[in-house]
Amino acid sequence: MSQNGVNTAKHPGRGAFVLFEGVDRCGKTTQSQRLVQHLKGKGVDAELWRFPDRFTAIGRMIDSYLTGETDTDDAAVHLLFSANRWEKREAMLAALRAGRTLIVDRYAYSGAAFTAAKNLPGLDLEWCKAPDKGLPAPDAVIFLAMTPEAAALRGGYGNERYEKEEMQREVARQFHLLADDRWQTVDAARSVEDVEAEVRRIAEDAVACCLEGAPLRVLWAGDRTLQHLFSSP
Repeated sequence: MSQNGVNTAKHPGRGAFVLFEGVDRCGKTTQSQRLVQHLKGKGVDAELWRFPDRFTAIGRMIDSYLTGETDTDDAAVHLLFSANRWEKREAMLAALRAGRTLIVDRYAYSGAAFTAAKNLPGLDLEWCKAPDKGLPAPDAVIFLAMTPEAAALRGGYGNERYEKEEMQREVARQFHLLADDRWQTVDAARSVEDVEAEVRRIAEDAVACCLEGAPLRVLWAGDRTLQHLFSSP
């Protein structure tokens, strides 16, 4: 059975991993929440995840850093962000195997972009990517493109450590260096409804491909896949 482009019939496939990335306040939270509700309305088992997950032991340390309560060495905090993703790896794989589509707000691309944007000796983009190599790779990356100047006009901007326009401009530059064949850029300066329509199309295509058995790839590892974890015995 097909409902507006999303095949909800039983199929030996898996859930999709759809990721939102972009500078702070570009609309990731709004669009990811709306997308989950849309997919659920289409009969897709969908769930919203956010990184960092601030409710784990490591996540609480990260939250303290981001809100300015504590200071941590830049390399050390980068590794904390990566560890926060690794501690969720098995739960992510289990959800995808069970057919659940994960809509994820930030992931390893953000981790690499934000640390590399500091332009510190020894913490270049390749170093920043290394700790996350081997994690599950997203099936689609929805990059919400918005200038830092426009994002700064949105409510709540400046409440956290990295929400400074100069920093955000450099983060945006690093994101462009990270873009790969999974990325689809969406102009986030348009209306919420226009952005949502494009986001839905990208996500529905990813869901359909994964239902058909598209292999789950490994992050930053060429053509390696994790498909053996999804194959029937």
